Amino acid sequence: MSELPEDLPSDGEASGLVSLAQIGEAAARIERVAVRTPLLPARHAAGRVWLKCESFQPTGAFKLRGAYNFIARLDPEKRARGVITYSSGNHAQAVAYAAREFGVPATVVMPVDSPAFKLEATRACGADIELCGTLSTERGARAHELAAASGSPIVPPFDHPDIIAGQGTVGLELAEQMERHGVYPSAVAEGEPRVLVPIGGGGLVSGVAAALGALVGEARVCGVEPNGAASMKRSLEAGGLVTLESVETIADGLKPVTPGTLTYEHCLALLEGVVTVSDDEIRRAVRWCFARRLVVEPSGAVGVAALLAGRLPAGQGPVIIVISGGNIGWRRLHGLLLEDGELATTAQEG
Repeated sequence: MSELPEDLPSDGEASGLVSLAQIGEAAARIERVAVRTPLLPARHAAGRVWLKCESFQPTGAFKLRGAYNFIARLDPEKRARGVITYSSGNHAQAVAYAAREFGVPATVVMPVDSPAFKLEATRACGADIELCGTLSTERGARAHELAAASGSPIVPPFDHPDIIAGQGTVGLELAEQMERHGVYPSAVAEGEPRVLVPIGGGGLVSGVAAALGALVGEARVCGVEPNGAASMKRSLEAGGLVTLESVETIADGLKPVTPGTLTYEHCLALLEGVVTVSDDEIRRAVRWCFARRLVVEPSGAVGVAALLAGRLPAGQGPVIIVISGGNIGWRRLHGLLLEDGELATTAQEG
């Protein structure tokens, strides 16, 4: 993890947003289990592009950071009862993995249409799984029923300061890596860096924006959502939380029907904006990543999709894309790679 400045700003805590101090404490807490993921250069005709590969985490996605930080901060007596969560897959694996590290049981409520790959990976970490509905509201309600009956704490998927602070360690690492690789604002002549971050419930983008806002104020953080599940963009446009009636996207990790209250406040205060991408654009992005030797799930590829589709606001600075996860089964990946015969074309372009 990058070293923190001696004089930490407290503005985040005063405003109700997660502070740099909280993120720094989370970094120390998760250091034993979370991987410091690399920032890798990628070739692209539009200019310099860098990929922050959270797909290299032990659970295949960034979610381990927040889940472990949250569980570590629980009262030991309460934690010993076991933990409960609800998730479409990546948070499920993270909670199961973290609970195993603490030697406590985990119960996860997952949607009935969860990818088999994510179900198997969650069970492999020792979690008990209950399938419920297809919407985040359905599995959230069931998780709260189980928690009320058992007295076990719920590990929220995104809308909690400890979750956001854990995810913010991605931004903490980025600040140091940007300077080391010469993409820090003071070293960039062509403009400020832009950081693209996937949005599901908003925990990752909130944490990254909080960290970079404190350490690299000139960096512009932009969220990316699928067209068919753009709850944060809709909420920001409406000036308050919006609940979608339905969601439809191949990015199964980005399907909450409503963002969190706390994550909404972070995005409202800290983001340059939110852009959306289509499923076809996400498919192209998965193929683009594979052509560069990276296995990325659709949810993790939306930032690349936004870049390839030309969705970025004006500006010529370098682009950093957070690849949030790589949990995809070979059968599904094979199907995405073969669609439209574009893999060969993409590889030639690269």
